Amino acid sequence: MGVPFEALLPYAVMTGFFAFSAVSLGKLKEIQNGGKRPRRGIDQWDQTDRAAAPAGFELNNPWRCEQRFI
Repeated sequence: MGVPFEALLPYAVMTGFFAFSAVSLGKLKEIQNGGKRPRRGIDQWDQTDRAAAPAGFELNNPWRCEQRFI
């Protein structure tokens, strides 16, 4: 004996609401980000409004370079 479709309607409604809320939250994040896709895995120091590097970050390479042989 088969399952009547009326028994599956609540599951379809719940799945539809989950999909609607997921799409709505994704679109809201996109709108808040100026229409761009949200960045993943960014740290707090990845976003700053200062273009100049702070003191101590003049060089990004900690290795000392040897002098060239001429």
